[in-house]
Amino acid sequence: MVVAFFGTTILSVIALRFIPVYFTPLMFIRVVQQLSDNRDVRLYHKWVSLNKISTDLPLAVISSEDQRFLSHHGFDFKAIETAAKQNAKPNSKRRLGASTISQQTAKNVFLWPGRTWLRKGLEAYFTCLIELMWSKERIMEVYLNSIEMGDGIYGAASVAELHFDCMPNELTREQCALIAASLPNPIKYNSSKPGPYMKKRQRRILREMRYIGTWNREKAY
Repeated sequence: MVVAFFGTTILSVIALRFIPVYFTPLMFIRVVQQLSDNRDVRLYHKWVSLNKISTDLPLAVISSEDQRFLSHHGFDFKAIETAAKQNAKPNSKRRLGASTISQQTAKNVFLWPGRTWLRKGLEAYFTCLIELMWSKERIMEVYLNSIEMGDGIYGAASVAELHFDCMPNELTREQCALIAASLPNPIKYNSSKPGPYMKKRQRRILREMRYIGTWNREKAY
């Protein structure tokens, strides 16, 4: 069983280095939730290569979610330490997360939502595998195609079409920042109808994008 587990998981990671990810566990979970709530099924997803996505979108999600994405090896220990200290404060009103883009990609593609130790352990395992076997560019490509970006909306192509009526390579810098601003809770926060909180996050992300500079694809290999 142990040999089968490691064999199948390693082979699946190798395969998905080259094969587009058309479905994820979360997509199926959301469909089941919609059916159980007697709602219409919403599932919009279209795979596009990274070179067909605005270069501002990788920059926006790095600025918002994981500013050391290109330099760490799957885990941002500085962010983990900062989050642990903040969350340990008795008067802390908001819990900080420290999941990197690599960890979120591993969770989205191979696992299910949850906070159990088993799920966290598997997330760490798959994060190590994709960091070892995929380039940073591939991790970003899978992330931007699999991440939930709205109610039943997954990936850059779908959110560009449904929220901004454009192709993913036509997304403006401001639109990319709005998409990134919605990612902590894309069901609650709609990038096509931003409220004051979303606009505030958008401004902060745009400032961080100017600080980081550009999405350098050469560094992502």
